[in-house]
Amino acid sequence: MGKKKTGGKYIRKRDLKQSLIDLFQQHAGEVYDLKRLFRDLKLTTHPAKMLCVDCIEDLMLDDYIKETEKYCYTLNAVSQVMEGVFRRKSNGKNTFHPNEGGEPILVAERNSMHAMDGDVVKASMLARRRNHVREAQIIEIVKRSDKQFVGTLKVSKDYAYLLTEDRTLANDIFIPKNHLKKGKTGDKAVVRVIEWPEGAKNPVGKVMDILGRTGENNAEMHAILAEFSLPYSYPKNVEEIADRIPKDIPQSEIDRRKDMRDVLTFTIDPHDAKDFDDAISIKVLKESAEEGKTLYEVGVHIADVSYYVTEGSAIDKEALKRGTSVYLVDRTIPMLPESLCNNLCSLRPDEDKLTFSVIFKMTEKAEIRDYEILHTVTRSDRRFSYGQVQSILEQENEASEQDYNQPGDVLVPIEEHAPSLSFDAGTPERKLLLVLNRMAKELRRRRFQSGAVDFDRCEVRFNIDDKGKPTSVYFKVAKDANKLIEEFMLLANRTVAESIGKVPKNQKAKVIPYRIHDIPDPTKLMKLGEFVSKFGYRIKTQGTKSDISRNLNKMLAEAHGKAEQNVIEMVTLRAMMKAKYSVHNIGHYGLAFPYYTHFTSPIRRYPDLLVHRLLTKYATGGRSVNPVKYEELCEQCSEAEQTATLAERASIKYKQVEFMKDHLGETFQGTISGVTEFGLYVEVNDNKCEGFVPLRDLDDDYYEFDEKNFCLRGRRRNRSYNLGDQVHVQVARADLYKKQLDYKLVNPENA
Repeated sequence: MGKKKTGGKYIRKRDLKQSLIDLFQQHAGEVYDLKRLFRDLKLTTHPAKMLCVDCIEDLMLDDYIKETEKYCYTLNAVSQVMEGVFRRKSNGKNTFHPNEGGEPILVAERNSMHAMDGDVVKASMLARRRNHVREAQIIEIVKRSDKQFVGTLKVSKDYAYLLTEDRTLANDIFIPKNHLKKGKTGDKAVVRVIEWPEGAKNPVGKVMDILGRTGENNAEMHAILAEFSLPYSYPKNVEEIADRIPKDIPQSEIDRRKDMRDVLTFTIDPHDAKDFDDAISIKVLKESAEEGKTLYEVGVHIADVSYYVTEGSAIDKEALKRGTSVYLVDRTIPMLPESLCNNLCSLRPDEDKLTFSVIFKMTEKAEIRDYEILHTVTRSDRRFSYGQVQSILEQENEASEQDYNQPGDVLVPIEEHAPSLSFDAGTPERKLLLVLNRMAKELRRRRFQSGAVDFDRCEVRFNIDDKGKPTSVYFKVAKDANKLIEEFMLLANRTVAESIGKVPKNQKAKVIPYRIHDIPDPTKLMKLGEFVSKFGYRIKTQGTKSDISRNLNKMLAEAHGKAEQNVIEMVTLRAMMKAKYSVHNIGHYGLAFPYYTHFTSPIRRYPDLLVHRLLTKYATGGRSVNPVKYEELCEQCSEAEQTATLAERASIKYKQVEFMKDHLGETFQGTISGVTEFGLYVEVNDNKCEGFVPLRDLDDDYYEFDEKNFCLRGRRRNRSYNLGDQVHVQVARADLYKKQLDYKLVNPENA
């Protein structure tokens, strides 16, 4: 490049680059944004500024400087040798993730030292070749990960192998006969790598557990849990400790709590729920002639797990290790021992229970006059399913119009004995239930008016026989009964967060785990805008938080009920950030709450248990806890939540493949739900089972991947396959081993 004019002078690229180097060296440790760089180097013209950006990219490529955040740079002072985490890929494109942060660095297989996925390693940076990506070489394995591999055993007379399903390992694992643990060919097994000799093609492993025969439901569900390093059994010693906890509530404990056992209280849960961690109570406090001004006391009562699970106890350590309950298609892997989650802590009807409550004084218009957060003792009068409450709302014409034509919770008998209260037509109890529904609708209306994003996607569920095989698919949609509970839980969570985090100016809030959700990434929003414009929709990508969210809601509402609804909702969800836990509050964008936490599910989520303990501590004048320690706990809980989500999805995928295995050769209508350079993902409209159409099977043209327009386009005929297109597919393959469905595109006329 030649010379550029800056401030009346011409400057060469090499001179500007040297000026940048001098500036960063003289101010090592300081972070410069572009505006400051332009100012300090006196770059006033547009060409000079563009030349500076060019030089910055060169210096980053040379690892001389690094980007700390978008358009902010500092001197790269890292040494040639760094410590970090190794990530193995079956395609050989392994990566090293430095502890100091920054972009992952490529590690070729020949430079990997046979490190395993998740190992803590030391890596030496290799000299960078021009126009090549940065590479590293592993020089020491500091700490082996405890990762285990799941697969099917193949045992012969002289040797054995684990045919692994793990995509991070390209090779099967060799298992010496003395490490086989009596495993046989066809057994599903959990294996740990014990060594990988230099020059050997395969790692050497040891069988840790035999899960059962490949293809058996129990073995496959346990295999999914083991794949994500999740437990599939509860430690006996912890269960025994839980079993020894006294069942009777001491009178001294009842005396120190607010006694609410005589107030109308009930639970509303799925028909097959076993743990009831929340209940709602309501009573009239003061009648008023003015419409909507009758004052009610509404209590949101949450199982007081913290009374039974003390910090640092064996039960607490196991709960923290798990972080959350895991919900697979056919089973729940609980965070707490069964005697606690299904019995002692569960708010079962006609039993006295210890609870932690948020009690509101509010009108039917959901105007909150006052609230208090305190320990209580409660007694549920009735256990409802969502379907039962929805039936009442529809009978009274109190349900939303769209509820009448949508699938919902299954209406099945759940009472094992006559309930204490009938909630028959015209009873005072039934009228109070309707009042709660009206309050919930008003809370929901105000939430969306404030800018909450409306994602009400249906959930895929399977009817399963006694052997765990899926026999049919059905969909669950959140109706008013679900939303009633949701709104009061959201209100309680928000109120608890505000009670701690919302302090007068110049006062420091005490530490508490918040549930935070950041604003969408602007780049993803722009891509979303480009995508939905193909369907004729427009969204704002700039403006205030509420402007953007209202615009998203408008677009989602317009797409509702149309052919493109599902794909637009899916792409919009991908543009959102993931919610997580942190002691550093930034608010919850999706809910439009400045303060939000998780308080309402301590039976199944560890952060809620932390919040209960801190509320108790602070209520008695306790000092704020260490933020560093609690941020680490938040990060651990966020990771546990993500892992549980992946396992839940894997179980759904397995059941989808198992279900479609009985439909090989059949043709379905579907929607293109994903487009990659390798082919198309298609979701069948009738059952939401997603499968893959490999690019090699699109043999009528040479197709190229257009990432910007989310499509594959044929070179000769210009035919395109776009995200959201309706297509007909035939079920070609159903591979349970890989949890993979393959479809073949077919002409509907030939179907």
